[in-house]
Amino acid sequence: MANIIHRIGIRASSAKVYWQQMDGLANWWTDDVKGNEQLGGHIEFTFASQTGEVKGKMVMQVKELDKDKRVSWHCIDGPAEWIGTDLVFNLYKQDGQTTLLFSHRNWEEEVEFMAHCSMKWAVFLLSLRSYVEAGKGQPTPHDLKIDNWD
Repeated sequence: MANIIHRIGIRASSAKVYWQQMDGLANWWTDDVKGNEQLGGHIEFTFASQTGEVKGKMVMQVKELDKDKRVSWHCIDGPAEWIGTDLVFNLYKQDGQTTLLFSHRNWEEEVEFMAHCSMKWAVFLLSLRSYVEAGKGQPTPHDLKIDNWD
């Protein structure tokens, strides 16, 4: 199994960062989010171009919510490489800021799509930081485009 791991510091309380992971998803990842963000719920994320062409969809089951500390999802529908993977957001205070340690775990194998997703996770985590610190993120379709798969 292969994993994507990213670490980012955010100048805000862990409570504020945690809240943005749940209620603020449309402000930093993709602007098309539907579903139930409670434990056991399903959240559907749709990624579209600026012209509205759907580029991808995925559904996550909320597996763990540890207030202000941890959010964990399990992918139950989406690109074949994502199904069965786990997305984990761990938060902790360090040196006056909140550190977010993100992992996208249990990829079956390291493939080119995983490299694309790793780079996009970096883009979206920077979007999260921008949203929390400055009030404006860059969710899809307004995100930084990195290659011809965007």
